[in-house]
Amino acid sequence: MPMSSLPAAILSHMIAVSNVPPPPLRSIPNLQKSRNIDYGQLNALCRMRGKQHSRTNILSAHNVFMKQYPKIFLQKKVRLPKLFKEEEKRIPAEDTVENKPAQPDDAHNIAVHVKKARGGRTLYGPKQYEEKVVQFMAILKKLPIHRTPSEHNIVWKMLKTIPDLTSQLLDEHLKILSKNVISETWIKGSTVIGNDGFYIILKGLARPRTQIYKNLIEERDSTASFIPQSFQSFVFSEDFRSPLLTGVGPTLGQWSTFGTLEVAAHIESETKEYSVVTEEDCEILKIPANNYAKLKTEKTKLENQHKVKLIHKCPYYVEWPTLSIYELVTFTKWKKFPPGHVIVESGNIISFVAYINSGYCKIYRNIIGLSKPQSGKVKKFQKLVYMGRLNEKESFGEISVLLQVPFTCTIVTGKDVELAIIEDKDLHDSTFK
Repeated sequence: MPMSSLPAAILSHMIAVSNVPPPPLRSIPNLQKSRNIDYGQLNALCRMRGKQHSRTNILSAHNVFMKQYPKIFLQKKVRLPKLFKEEEKRIPAEDTVENKPAQPDDAHNIAVHVKKARGGRTLYGPKQYEEKVVQFMAILKKLPIHRTPSEHNIVWKMLKTIPDLTSQLLDEHLKILSKNVISETWIKGSTVIGNDGFYIILKGLARPRTQIYKNLIEERDSTASFIPQSFQSFVFSEDFRSPLLTGVGPTLGQWSTFGTLEVAAHIESETKEYSVVTEEDCEILKIPANNYAKLKTEKTKLENQHKVKLIHKCPYYVEWPTLSIYELVTFTKWKKFPPGHVIVESGNIISFVAYINSGYCKIYRNIIGLSKPQSGKVKKFQKLVYMGRLNEKESFGEISVLLQVPFTCTIVTGKDVELAIIEDKDLHDSTFK
């Protein structure tokens, strides 16, 4: 009986497929061994097993494992030329152990072993502190004009580590002053008078002659003197202009400070000198008082220009002459308020005139309404209704301060607000009305 065409086609396809040879075998690529691993030591480490499960054996096995672990990293042998040098006097082993700074335990940190195997530095900083100090003092030997930008940056970062400076100067001011600092060398027995600058002892010892220390910032109205770390053993009193103690003070060492940045100290009497006597050869860093005075003058000039632009852009002051606005600027002060702060309430007289430099303020009107609850009695209630807001380059408070008129609305800060303010006492005491 003849087969149909479909089964014959299927049968012929199966025969053809069965005659197709399998694909050729391909070899697996060889794995490249790492040049930094000793695979013999690694295999020996992997075969280690603890024979018992007691705690003592587990700890001993762990110690053996950690002792064997660093050996899996290959150490490159570096051959150096033989140097003929006189043998230096060896330091006893006990002193070496005591003076050596303690390093953290890095036995379990694989990154440390990898860095050592590849010949790199450890994870504990590229330079030691002593190296940074030597580099810092070498830079100070150069004139400021001959220093590179990276060297100026190194000087600035080192000065930031001195608390007597960072607690008194803004970081931006310290960065500017660091570009003009110089190092001076004083021989033993010299008297260093600090009336013309602020001094930092970098090397050597000195002893102060007086116990007076001026605050670096003139803007602070407090009469209390700032006491640096090196003068903490002194006794001060605000009731006396002369020091309570006389004679020689405690020894000043590295990073101790003395002197002043006030230019007015040049003309003061000898009893107010900020002087020390060097007990050995010293390297002393000096920040000139004239540089700081110039920096403050430039800062005040820029702030006054900014205040003039701010007031001139306020709607009520657009047509004012610049000379009149400069009279206002002499009384203005910067003040910041947090979000949600009530600057003035309705019915009160504000104590200052304000010019908004940044942020905005919300204006609310106090509305009295009537309500009739279910009891049938009419009751009064007060509610603050939002009326608008005051944006940047707008002012408020002039009429209330000058005419002593209560505010008819409540002003609340919408977010962080910075204002240039003029207090009412300054307006009334000045000739400008």
